[in-house]
Amino acid sequence: MGVTDEQMQRNRRLTAWQRSGKALARMSADHTLAERLATLAADAGTVHDLDEWTDVYGDGVVAEVERRTAELLGMEAAAFFPTGTMAQQVALRCWAGRTGNAVVALHPLSHPEVHERGALTSVSGLRTVHPTAAPRHATADEIRDFPEPFGTLMLELPLRDAGFVLPSWEQLEDVVAAARERDAVVHLDGARLWECTPHFGRGLPEIAALADSVYVSFYKSLDGLSGAVLAGPDPLIEEARTWRHRYGGQVFQQYPAALSALLGLERELPRLPSYVAHAKVVAEALATGFEGAGVPWFRVHPEPPHTHQFKVWLPYSADVLDEASVRQAEETGVTLFRRWFAAPTGPPGLSFTEVTVAAPGLEWTAGDVREAVASFVRLVEEETTPRA
Repeated sequence: MGVTDEQMQRNRRLTAWQRSGKALARMSADHTLAERLATLAADAGTVHDLDEWTDVYGDGVVAEVERRTAELLGMEAAAFFPTGTMAQQVALRCWAGRTGNAVVALHPLSHPEVHERGALTSVSGLRTVHPTAAPRHATADEIRDFPEPFGTLMLELPLRDAGFVLPSWEQLEDVVAAARERDAVVHLDGARLWECTPHFGRGLPEIAALADSVYVSFYKSLDGLSGAVLAGPDPLIEEARTWRHRYGGQVFQQYPAALSALLGLERELPRLPSYVAHAKVVAEALATGFEGAGVPWFRVHPEPPHTHQFKVWLPYSADVLDEASVRQAEETGVTLFRRWFAAPTGPPGLSFTEVTVAAPGLEWTAGDVREAVASFVRLVEEETTPRA
């Protein structure tokens, strides 16, 4: 079977990103299998005793990840899952059984609604309702006045598909209080909860304490290979372990993922506040750069960013912007943007990308960002200029 055009384009992008000398972030997909395995083998001994026997069904290093995560979140117990999709399905299913109400209130842009192919309904027998459709978190009044009972309120912090947005701490407290008034439990989709502490001005235990259960991911912000944890009270987690087995999540050996999770907690977690702070510098410089380059319309959102990730919209097709982005990496050694996507709503020809600022991005000054924007816009103009 030959290589498809899509595979060729992906290989081209990955090669360009890997070879570029300057990037705002390095993603795990930018490395070969050999590189990832070699790095894990070289570093894992700094966070766990590698002379222990191989972990089987979670009795070793996986259990250590569970203990460490529960401690970080201030929760009684935690269970390791191969995916966040499974962790949340189990959590919401368990709460539905305990509350006697299979209705989950969540945002229509939340991960289960956009990225899980209707799994909450088709697999777990739950029904979802939406207190708001606005591209922001629901308000306390919208929760309090929603005209239908629900057993669980799920809050995605940050709400990725709305632009990695967060409410204020006071708004979050009010929303949780409104759910409690309705006798609903609160579950946090905290796939990216780790980087929320600067925005809220609160530590992880204080944020997690607002909820009855919390899910966190290890690969999205902590550079782990995979894996997630569901944390909460002992009885819930004990039941969740049973459902994890039923859902096929009792994996024989997960020690590579668990070791990479420990490395993420040790190395990346303490750095996240610096990434969040510098994302504000990058976002402002992007806006200034687009304005200076005469781009007819653009949007950086939210401004300033709430975490170390945010979105950028431009009035060009995704194909044009993808080509300009990969050409910039190939021709100048600078990766400013990665993939672009057609906006799901709005007029045709509007596209967006997600920007992540991590350790490599700390080297960028505002001037570096503006210079990269000017170079990128010139390439976009070349791509949109009719060829003779």
